[in-house]
Amino acid sequence: MDINAALVKELREKTGVGIMDCKKALAEAEGDIQRAIDYLRKKGIATAKKRGGRVASEGQIGSYIHAGGKIGVLLEVNCETDFSARTQDFSDFVKNMAMQIAASNPLSVDREGLPAHVVEREKEIYATQARESGKPEKVIEKMIEGKMKKFYSEFCLLEQPYVKNPDMTVQDLLNELLAKTGENIVIRRFVRFQLGETDEG
Repeated sequence: MDINAALVKELREKTGVGIMDCKKALAEAEGDIQRAIDYLRKKGIATAKKRGGRVASEGQIGSYIHAGGKIGVLLEVNCETDFSARTQDFSDFVKNMAMQIAASNPLSVDREGLPAHVVEREKEIYATQARESGKPEKVIEKMIEGKMKKFYSEFCLLEQPYVKNPDMTVQDLLNELLAKTGENIVIRRFVRFQLGETDEG
């Protein structure tokens, strides 16, 4: 299929991806821009994994105060270069993540960051509930799996539905930024304060 320069230009502007990758994506998607974007997003995930080993020591610390000073968030997002850290896209991402954390109160960035005792406690509760339903063991395992998936999507930042567009997850949003910048980007850490909150977890 003949991919014209105007299509390539449009795709480049929308994704920030190089010419050859854009041409390949458009060829794969038979000239359909939306399908090509989806293809590149998927590819962005693949290249992001390759980038995972690269050091991300630049970035920004972002903050957000909500509800008349009753909720506050501080977070650190890292990238590889100071150039990327200063772009509007990166700044917007940091700001949106601070707002996401304020709104949805995650416990950690990803599954690995969840305390083991919290995960075990949840599994135990779901296992007890499932066994009380009297279903066979295989079905019980699936029930626990499904409930844990829901738990992760509620409490792990990267797996949460993005508050501004619940059709995508925070990980999808991060993948779009990875594809645009071509850099390793990491949500390093965050802390969320709520007025009057105690430390008991």
